[in-house]
Amino acid sequence: MAFHFRFGPADLLRCRFSFSPRWETQEAVRVLLDRRRHAYHLPWLRGIRTAAAGLDLRPLWLLMPRTGHNPDFLSPPPTGPSVTFEEELARVRAADPQAAREDLRRSLVCTPGALESAAGQRMLADPERAVQELADLYEQAWRALVAPHWPRLRALLEADVLFHSRRLAAGGLEALFDGLHPDLSWSDGTLTIARRGHHDRSLDGQGLLLMPSAFVWPEVVGGYDPPWQPTLAYPARGIGALWTAPAGPAPLALARLLGRARADVLCALTEPASTTALAHRLSLAPSTVSSHLKTLQQAGLLIPSRHGHQILYERTPLAIALTGAEPPAFEERRPGGGAPEAVRAQPGWGSPRTESGGWPRGG
Repeated sequence: MAFHFRFGPADLLRCRFSFSPRWETQEAVRVLLDRRRHAYHLPWLRGIRTAAAGLDLRPLWLLMPRTGHNPDFLSPPPTGPSVTFEEELARVRAADPQAAREDLRRSLVCTPGALESAAGQRMLADPERAVQELADLYEQAWRALVAPHWPRLRALLEADVLFHSRRLAAGGLEALFDGLHPDLSWSDGTLTIARRGHHDRSLDGQGLLLMPSAFVWPEVVGGYDPPWQPTLAYPARGIGALWTAPAGPAPLALARLLGRARADVLCALTEPASTTALAHRLSLAPSTVSSHLKTLQQAGLLIPSRHGHQILYERTPLAIALTGAEPPAFEERRPGGGAPEAVRAQPGWGSPRTESGGWPRGG
């Protein structure tokens, strides 16, 4: 049993990358339920413990079945490469109430007892109110759980998009899909996701939206029923180091050569990053970081590349040698190793359990 995306000639030309702060919020909420997802996010879980305890996320959890349908209107695919959470939430709030009611019903029937529950019945009785209340909950979750960490998360997602865009340019779709996730396979114009259940979707000229995610690990999920844009969410590269403490100060010799501030900027570029992300990482003003980046670029130590409205900077081979770092290998770095001991859950974090997703899943 598997999930199939079937490509036509036009679809091969319409694959693109994006990421979504609203999707990351949804999956962050899901991490609170699914202990299998805790392994790489323990520092984050500890940091948001108090904030999470102040949220009543049960209505959202009710719509996250272990297998089955997750409401499409609650997580519309991003419309561009740099969409904001506010823009995405406005699309959720604008959902048609009757279409949302059917979406909610399809999801509720996938969790035993959810359709008959008082909360489920309230949603179906007044879908217009349900849409607004669910949007309010996601806004609260964004502000409490994700927004304080968004610069760090965005830098990770931007670096992933840059890496895989190059992989696509170098080896085509076959090389790209081979490196995204072990459950993906590409053959004869069909992308297959190995999983329980069966789903067969022709892309019909829409192409496929590829969306890295920090919180979806260890799953890869894909779907959206027509007329939504077909989308595939996969774990972003480098999540094992996402919550690690910042690196120490630059080597003394390098600081003497370049100046302490510019050396720190150069050493902080372990992955391609934007000015804003570096400023957040180093606790410096964006204008200061921008000035240092310009100087380092002029010295031949950085290469800028544009992704949408963002410019990402990465180190040249000379800069890699100066910082004493290993050059990045052109292959996917998959998370590995055993999971650390999970943190003790807040009251209510363990039920109902979810698998992952946000889209149709086989039963």
